[in-house]
Amino acid sequence: MDHIPRLSEVLYVGLCRKIGTPTEVAIRRDVMDIREMIEKPVHNHRGCAIMYSGSHREGLRLKSSDRDAMFWECNYKLITDISQSRFYNATKHIIVLMEDFDTPPGFVKLRLLTPTRRKDTISCLVLFNGGSYLSSRLWRENYFQHRINKGSRSENIIIHGPCSSGFVGSVEFDEADCLATFPWPKLVGSWVDRCQRHTWPPSSVLEKILKNECHCMPIGSKVNMTSDELEWRLSFSQAEQQLVCTINHTQFSCYGLLKIFLKEVVNYRKEPLLCSYFLKTAMFWMMQSGQVKWCPNNLLDCFWRCLKYLLHCVYRGALPNFFIPQNNMFRNKIVGGARESLLQQLFQYYRMGVSCLLLSPSLRSILEPALSSLSFVLSSAEGEFISIADSDICGMNELSELTLFAEDILDSYLYLKSINTLSRLLLSPYQLLTLQYCTAQNLVFLAFIEINGSLCYTHKDIYNLDTIICGILKMAAKLGPVSYVLYLALYYYRTGRYDKTVRITYLTRQRLLQTFNMHIATVNRQRYNEAVGNLSLSRRMNIAWVDSLCLVRNIPCIEELCVEQYVSQQNREYFLHVSPIVMLQMLSVLSHYRLGNRSQSLQSLTDLQTLLLYDDGTYVPLPFRDLSWQILGICQQIVGDLHGALRSYEELLRQKWYNKIKEATDFRIECVKQQLQSNGHI
Repeated sequence: MDHIPRLSEVLYVGLCRKIGTPTEVAIRRDVMDIREMIEKPVHNHRGCAIMYSGSHREGLRLKSSDRDAMFWECNYKLITDISQSRFYNATKHIIVLMEDFDTPPGFVKLRLLTPTRRKDTISCLVLFNGGSYLSSRLWRENYFQHRINKGSRSENIIIHGPCSSGFVGSVEFDEADCLATFPWPKLVGSWVDRCQRHTWPPSSVLEKILKNECHCMPIGSKVNMTSDELEWRLSFSQAEQQLVCTINHTQFSCYGLLKIFLKEVVNYRKEPLLCSYFLKTAMFWMMQSGQVKWCPNNLLDCFWRCLKYLLHCVYRGALPNFFIPQNNMFRNKIVGGARESLLQQLFQYYRMGVSCLLLSPSLRSILEPALSSLSFVLSSAEGEFISIADSDICGMNELSELTLFAEDILDSYLYLKSINTLSRLLLSPYQLLTLQYCTAQNLVFLAFIEINGSLCYTHKDIYNLDTIICGILKMAAKLGPVSYVLYLALYYYRTGRYDKTVRITYLTRQRLLQTFNMHIATVNRQRYNEAVGNLSLSRRMNIAWVDSLCLVRNIPCIEELCVEQYVSQQNREYFLHVSPIVMLQMLSVLSHYRLGNRSQSLQSLTDLQTLLLYDDGTYVPLPFRDLSWQILGICQQIVGDLHGALRSYEELLRQKWYNKIKEATDFRIECVKQQLQSNGHI
C-alpha cells in the first residue's frame, strides 16, 4: 500500500465519522463526567460510590462498546499498612488490611482487622493462618445473588470474571462490587518512577491519578487454585480512564481502529483470546515509549507498531500489565496450543502488512475509495466534516440516555442540590447543558413525586400544592427540551382540566412539527443549522430538541397508563419512554372525549392511527413503537372503538418488544374481548 500519509488521513477521517470526532468524544466525556458528579452525593447518602468504566465511558460508541460499572461501599476502609488503622474509627468502619506477600504480582489478600455484625460481610469470611480473610469467590457470588434479588434490568445474568454480566436489549452491562483502597499499594511505586522518567503521563495527570483510589476486584489469579479464593485483583480502572482522556485524537482513533480490527478480523468467528483490555495496555506501553509519532497522516504506522508489539508479546507469551509489569496478563489465558494458533494468525497479518486492514468490512469501506483513486484526498480538519447539527446530535444522544433515577423525594432534592453546587464551577458548554437538562428532568420527577405523596386535607392545601406543582412543571418546560411542556399537559389532564390540556396540546403540536426540529432518530441538518445555529446551546435545546417523555416505574403520571407502568415495574424496567407526538395525540383524544367533543376526539384518534401506520421513524422510533400501538389501543378502547382497539393490541404483538409490557397487552385484550362479549359482538 503506497501513499501511506494520504491513506492515513483518509482512514483518520473515516474513523472520525465512525467512532467520533474530537468534539463528539469530548461531549460524550463531558456528559459522563458531570453525570458522575451529580450522582455522587446521592450515592454517598446511600453509603456507596459508583464509577462508570469501559470503552463507553471512555468515549467510544461502537456497537461492541460495553457498559461497565464498579460499586463499592464507603465504610470499608482498605489500608496498606497496619499503622494506617489509627486514621479510622473501628466502631464505624470495617478496616481491612491488604497483604501482597505470598500472592502473584497484581493480587492481594484482604484480612479483616475489625469485628463486624454485618451478615453479608460475615458470610464472605474464610479462616486462614489464624486470621479472617474476605473470600473473593463468596463476595462475587453474594453480589450476583443480590443483583438478581433486587430486580436488575439485565437479562440472562451470569458471573463473568469479577463481574455480574447481563444484557439490556442488545447492550451488555457488566457490574462489579469491589473495594476501594487509598493510598495506592507500595508495589505500584515503580510505575510512578517510570512515568516520571518517561514524562508520560504528564506530571499534572499523574498527580491527579495518585489522589484517587485504586480498587480490589473479587477475582483470583488462578495460578494456585488452593489460595485463589483468597486473592483479589488490583484494578486501576480509574487511572486508565484518566489516561485515555489525556491522549490526543490520533491515539484515540488508533485505539478504536485496533478494537474494530480485533472484532471484525482477529476474533471473527473464533474463540476470542485477545480482548480490548490487552489492546489498551499495548497502547499505553507504546505511548509511554515515545517511539511513535501520533498524528493523522501517520495513523497506519501507529496501528502497525501496536500490532507488532502485540505479536511480540504473543511470541514471548507475556503481556506485562502497565501498572505492575511483573503481572503477566497472558498467564493462564494465552498458553499452549491457543498461543501457537494466535501467533500463526497474527504472523499471517504481519506478512500482509497494513493491507490486513482490508479484511475488516468497516475499514475496507473507508479505504477502498482512496485505493481506487490516487487523487482521492480528505481533509483531516474537523471543521470540514462536522457542523453544529452534528455536535448537537451527539449531545442529544448522550442526554437522552441520561436518566437520574430518584427513588423518593429526598433523592430528587439531593440531585437538585448537587446541580446547584456544580453550576458555580467553571464548566464546558455541554456540561452546563447537562446540568440544565438534569434540572428539568428532576423537577418533573419531583413534581409527580409530590403529587403522589402529598396528603391534602383542605381546599387550601390542594390549592397550594397545585400552585407549587404548576410552578415546578412550568420551570421544567422552560429549561428542558421542547417536548417537556407535555408534562404540564399530563398534570392538567390528571387533575381534570381538560380545556387547558387541549390548549397546550394544540400549541405544542405546532412546535413539535417544525421541520428543523432535532428528534432522537433524525434531523434535517441544513434546516437545523439555518434556523437555530446562531442561538445559544441552551436555547437550541429549548426550541428544537424533541426528547422522549419518561414515565418512572414507581411514579404514576396518568391513570390510563398505570397498568403499563405496573407491568414494567414487575419486569424490572425502571422507565417507560413515550414518543412526545404520540403522548400529545393521546392527551388530545382523551381530553376532547372527556369534554364531549366527539368529532375532535375522533379526528385526533385518526391522526394518531395514521401516524403509526405511515411514520418513517422520525416521530415514532422503533424502540417506542410497541408502547405507541398500546396507547392507540387504549384510546380506541376508551372512546368505544373496541374492534379497533383489538386490532391495535394485536398489531402490538407483532412489534419488537422493547418495552416489557406484554402482560399489560394480554390483560387489555382480555378486557376488550369481555366487553365485546357483553355487548353481543362475539
